[in-house]
This record gives sequence, structure tokens and C-alpha cells, in this order.
Amino acid sequence: MARRTAAITPLKPGAPKPEQIASVLEQEIRSGVLAFGDRLQSENELVQRFAVSRNTLRKGLEELNSRGLITTKVGIGSFVTFNGQTINDVMGWSKALADVGADTETRVLRIEMMRDPALAALLKIEDDAFIAVDRLRLLADGQKPISVERSRVPFLPELEDVPLKGLRDGSLTHTLREAGLMASGGEEWADIEMVGPIDAELLGCPPGTSFLRTRRLTRDAEGRPIEYVTSLLNPAYFALHLEF
Repeated sequence: MARRTAAITPLKPGAPKPEQIASVLEQEIRSGVLAFGDRLQSENELVQRFAVSRNTLRKGLEELNSRGLITTKVGIGSFVTFNGQTINDVMGWSKALADVGADTETRVLRIEMMRDPALAALLKIEDDAFIAVDRLRLLADGQKPISVERSRVPFLPELEDVPLKGLRDGSLTHTLREAGLMASGGEEWADIEMVGPIDAELLGCPPGTSFLRTRRLTRDAEGRPIEYVTSLLNPAYFALHLEF
């Protein structure tokens, strides 16, 4: 990673520190101090530079990411592409697809409480109560289904009104952020699944058609599970891209 100044960059009292961090780095990017393709300083260096906690810094980087100015990739990884363009789904599929120019619509199939002991055991959490959010994503032009996404969010008091009031701005990512639940890291798996009758009807294809399946688990800065989402992606549009 690039090594720049180790001097402390003072932050103004009163204003939210994550937003200040994002604004300082945004100014450096837009002014050319950080050129296209440059890497930011390491997390440790930025923590020292801004004299903040690691959690505060990560929130600042998430804000910078949400402004479309950086993409965070940890180590060597696998990434999904849409029509040949690598997409970053950390901030949710809607933003990821919009960032590569895909005009899509989302239909919410269900938002409700459910219990899933098997998933709770997989995530190593005691409470098996989850909020289920299932969505069908379509190309706006022609209404062609391109994916089905099934999110399972561990139930927390901050989210108790979601099944009744729905998602904030129609986005699960925004809803979680409003509740103070922000992804700091996680894991993602990809494989192939032959779709069953229910998914085949939703996706407008014959049962047994092969779809790319991704499963993503995101955690907060303290390692707690935030969301477990299984996505079935139409291979006519989506593929797996490896970097090494």
C-alpha cells in the first residue's frame, strides 16, 4: 500500500468523525493527491492519522465506498461480474448493478419473521429468529428476471418494525445502516444450483436450469452476523471473475 504522511490530520469537534474522514479522503481523491489506482494507507496508518478507533475509521471508509470513490477488496478473492463488468455487492445488489449501468427493478416477494434453527447453528448464534427478505430482480427493459435474492437477518430490537413498515427507501442495506448495522467484513461462496419448480417459475426458465448461486455472510466490526443472503443469478448475465 502507498505510504504517505504519518502526521495526524485533526478532525473538527462536534461533526461526525466518519463523515469527516470520508470528506478528507474524498478531497484528496478529487484533487489528485490520490491518483486513480492508488491504494489508501493501511488501516493502522489511517487510525493513527485521524486519531480515531478502528470502528470509526471503518465507518468512514464505508461512507467513502457509498460515495462510489473506493472499492474495498480484502486479499485475493472471487468477484461476480454483470455483463463482463466486475460488480461490488458490499453495498447491496441495487447499487452494485446501478454502478455498472444496469437498469433494473426489484420486486419484494416477502418480508416476514421466521425461525431457522439450522441457520442459527451455522452462524453460531443462539436466537433462531430471523427477518426474511426475499426479492426478485428484473431488467427494467422487458422485465426479464435476472436474479432471486433471499436475505436472512438475525432479529434485533432495532429491526422490529421492518416486517410492518418495510425497507428504508426499498433497500435492505439502507435499512440496516439506519439501525446502526454496518458491514465490516464477511465471507462469500459461489457454486452452481439447478433451480427447482418454484424458482424456475419466478425466473421464467425450465426447472433444472443451471444458475450461479452465491451465499454471502456479512459481519459488523465486532464479528456479529448482520445478513446471510443466498442469490440465484442468471448465467446469461452473471459470471464468476477470479483475481490472483
